[in-house]
Formats: sequence, C-alpha cells, structure tokens
Amino acid sequence: MTVGKNKRLTKSKKGGKKKASDPFLKKEWYEIKAPSMFSQRLAGKTLVTRTQGTKVASDALKGRVFEFSLADLNKDEDQAFRKIKLVCEDVQGYNCLTNFHGMDMTRDKLASLIKKWQSLIEGNVDVKTTDGYTVRMFCIAFTTKMPNQVAKFCYANSAQVRAIRKKMVDIMRDEAGKCDLKDLVLKLVPEFMGNEIDKACQGIFPLQNVFIRKVKVLKKPKFDIVKLMELHTDADDKPDAGTAVPRPDDDDAAAAAPATESVPGSGGRL
Repeated sequence: MTVGKNKRLTKSKKGGKKKASDPFLKKEWYEIKAPSMFSQRLAGKTLVTRTQGTKVASDALKGRVFEFSLADLNKDEDQAFRKIKLVCEDVQGYNCLTNFHGMDMTRDKLASLIKKWQSLIEGNVDVKTTDGYTVRMFCIAFTTKMPNQVAKFCYANSAQVRAIRKKMVDIMRDEAGKCDLKDLVLKLVPEFMGNEIDKACQGIFPLQNVFIRKVKVLKKPKFDIVKLMELHTDADDKPDAGTAVPRPDDDDAAAAAPATESVPGSGGRL
C-alpha cells in the first residue's frame, strides 16, 4: 500500500447515525374540557409535543378538532348515533377549553333509515345566530304511509317535496336565527327542530324519521375569552349571591327600636 494514501480508512464518517429516541418522551398530555351544555365535562385527553424553543405547545393545540359520540358526552346510550365535533379555542394550564364545531350522524344510523317504497327529502340552509356564528344545517326526512293505507309505497310528488323542503328551511332559519350557539346546541340534542318540522308537514304529507342530519360552523366571530369562560362555568360554580332578607314594616321597626329617654336641655349649643 502506498504510504500516505487512504488516511480516512480508520476514521468514522461525518454525521454518523443519530441515536433513535422514543418520540413519546417529548410529548405531554392535556385534558379536553367540554362546554357546560354537555353533562360530561371531562371529555378526554390529547397528546402534544412539549414547548421547545419557539414551538409552543398551546399554539399546536389551538384549532385542534376533536370528535366525540354524544352518548359519551351526555351519558345516554340512546344518543349514540350522533357525533359532536369540539374545537380547542384556548389552553389554560393543562386544560383545553373547547367550543361546539359541528354535528354529524353515524353512517350505520343513516343507512338504517334509507329503505325502498318511500321518498327521501333533504333541505339545507345557512343561518347566522345572535352571537355571530354562521352555521349550515342539513335536514333529512322520509315519507310514511297514511293510516289504513293498502298500497305498500308512499311516494310524494315533486310539488309536495318542494313544499316540505320550504317548511324545513323556514323552521331551521327561524329556530336558529333567534338564539345563540349554546341554545342552538341544546335544541339540536333532543331533536326539537325535527319534531317541529314533522308537525308542520303533516298537512302536506305524513313524515317519519325527521332529523337534523348535519351541522357545520362556517364562520365564527372574533375570539372572546369572556364568552368562552361563560360556556365553561356551570350554574353551580357561580358564587352564591345570598338570600333576600325581608325588610320589616315601619310599625315592626318602631316596636323593635330601643326607647330613648329625653333629657331636658340636652342638645343645642352650650
């Protein structure tokens, strides 16, 4: 071998392999807090990389969307076909404060409703709530047989479908336009609007399985921490204002007051 050649044979290469480290060692858990309109306030936990340099953990969490079953949020198995989306709007300590972001229906529930020999009617509308949120709501309904009907099919004609769709849009616009987002969610959970649409359309064509199928939040007002904190405070958490004490009548007050003895010459200048 020529002297002075191949000097780097014994030396290791530049930039050798980095030591493989577990990425989960750099992560930490945050709790997801649901708004007060749901009975289960501690909805779950989420994972995020720790604050390191200019990358702040809370910035990575803000805007993160979580999807829950309504059965878990309200502790009611009958509402398992509803899916609720919550978005993280603020981080306080190790708590993610969330707000309503959308609602959907599970695929299996939707598939179980669609059958032969009936008409499917859908309608959607964009509504602005009183607190500045713009939501898009989708409604679905199915026709049903008249009482004592012999024929196995119950199809609505195009004029009836248009009339039912108009009723759907009007009721959704009226109900959502006169309340804020919190009240809207409280209306959506017990199917209040679906029942109203069902009653209003009985004169046009009998309906069954009327649901608000989906809700999307399209636009939000400017972020307000005060309104978000109001969503996350229960009525039980508010400080007790005390109970009203009845004021005594004038006669009772005079009787209760101690009698003062008048001394002649008392008072005035000396």
